[in-house]
Amino acid sequence: MCAARACCTLRRMKPVLILQHLDADGPGYLDTWLRREGRSFELFNSQAGQSFPDSMQDYAALAVLGGEMSANDPLPSLRQAERLILQAMDLQRPVIGHCLGGQLMARALGAKVASSPLPEIGWHRVRLRPGEAAQSWFGGQQELVVFQWHYDAFDLPEGAEPLASSDACPCQAFAIGPHLAMQFHVELDDDKLQAWTSTHDERFLAATIVPTVHSAARMRAGLAEHLEAQQRLAARIYARWLVLADQAAR
Repeated sequence: MCAARACCTLRRMKPVLILQHLDADGPGYLDTWLRREGRSFELFNSQAGQSFPDSMQDYAALAVLGGEMSANDPLPSLRQAERLILQAMDLQRPVIGHCLGGQLMARALGAKVASSPLPEIGWHRVRLRPGEAAQSWFGGQQELVVFQWHYDAFDLPEGAEPLASSDACPCQAFAIGPHLAMQFHVELDDDKLQAWTSTHDERFLAATIVPTVHSAARMRAGLAEHLEAQQRLAARIYARWLVLADQAAR
């Protein structure tokens, strides 16, 4: 593991690029899945002082992780993430966005990112819209239980297909070509949830009066019931993402 970036070079192909914004919001199950599948990747963490790359040319696909900041905050790393998202799309390198990552995808495509009608923190149900895109990414279910931790939400960009919704947040996921934006955290693993529920900021404590914001104890209790199913879902999503990357590379 190199100091400037995390690397895993197990196959001779262009690596996946992962953009991390905060130390506490790492790739979690995405890291586990990529290593298990033998896929090479490079991880850059802006909070650790690592500048994001200038170009997507050397990468097969792009994953953008979450973070506590707003996608609208005037941070150079967020604007560079948006430039890389647009580059990846121009090059047909599949992009997948997790929470803030999905918001940055929407914003890069000209859609509005603003306060969610209600914040969602914890294990929540989302409804899948009928259609081939939702089925291809998420399977044939009508509903999913996924882990959420967001105060903001994205509108649907022009040309994108809505894939999922909830009562608290009308746009939970969208696809545009081979690219997927999600408002939820399919990369969650046990370690990540334990860390997130061990400390809380004032914003979270103030939001606990809202029924869509779960207590730390309730979130941890949901691990046994929901994590295994969510990781099966994540494996499906990541597999499709890289199949599309491999197809584009041919």
